[in-house]
Amino acid sequence: MGTTGQLSPVPEPKYWHLRTVLLRTIDSEFSTGQVLPNERELAARFGVARATLRQALDQLELEGRLVRRRGIGTLIAAPRVGVPVNRQEEGWPGAGRSQAWRTVDCTTAAASAQLAKALGVAEGATVHTVRRVRMVEGRAMAVESLHVPASALPHLPGFRAESDRARSVLRQLERLEVDGESRAVELGVAEAEEAQLLERPPGTPVLVLTTHYASAGRLVALSVSTYRADTCKLTFGEAGLVEVTPVGAGAEVRTAS
Repeated sequence: MGTTGQLSPVPEPKYWHLRTVLLRTIDSEFSTGQVLPNERELAARFGVARATLRQALDQLELEGRLVRRRGIGTLIAAPRVGVPVNRQEEGWPGAGRSQAWRTVDCTTAAASAQLAKALGVAEGATVHTVRRVRMVEGRAMAVESLHVPASALPHLPGFRAESDRARSVLRQLERLEVDGESRAVELGVAEAEEAQLLERPPGTPVLVLTTHYASAGRLVALSVSTYRADTCKLTFGEAGLVEVTPVGAGAEVRTAS
C-alpha cells in the first residue's frame, strides 16, 4: 500500500473553534474586569450547546483570559503580571527577609539519586529543603523548593523548631557570594500540594523555573519554582549567567560565552 506523505486533516473540535471566536469577541467588545453575558445568552448568540460553551470557557480560564467569581459571573481577566526572575530584582534566595516570599516549611533529609545528581553531591548526602511561596500583588504566584546541600553551609547553627531551621538556612545562604547561576524554563502542571498553595486546581498549567546557583566554583543551591502560567509572565534581565554542569560528586562551573 502506497503512502502520499500527507497527513489527513483532523476536524477541529467545536469547543476549540468557539474558543477562537470568543477570543475575537473578547478583544473587540470587552475590556478588563467586564462581566460576560450569562451562559444562556452566549449559547444563543453563538448557536452552540451550553456544554460546548462551558468547554470553551473552561479552556479560556485555564489560559488566564477569563476568571470566574462566585456571585458575580465570568470576568475578563487582567493582563498577565510581569514577574522578574533575574537575581538583581528577584533577590538571591538567601534574602529570606524579603516580603515577596512566605516560608511554608523546611526539611532536612538524605538526597535521592535524582536530587543528588542535580546538586552534584553523593547520593544520601544531607540536603536542606526550604519551601516558599512567592507573593506578587498580594497573590500567590509561585511555589519554590530550594535545595541546599548541608556541605554548602558547614557553619549552620543548631535549631529547635522548623521555622528556626528555615531562617538559619536562608540567612547562611545570604552570606555566600554568588558567582554564577544557570536557569531553565519548561511547561508543566501543578501537582496536588503545589496547586493547593497556588490556590488552583490540580493539573493547572504552570511554568517550572529551575535555577542552579554557584559560589566559589561549586553548586550551593538548586531552586525549583512553579509559577502560575495563567496570571504571570516571567521576565528575564541581565544576570551574568554561567553554565553549571554537575560532574560526579562535584560540579564544573564555567562562564557562558
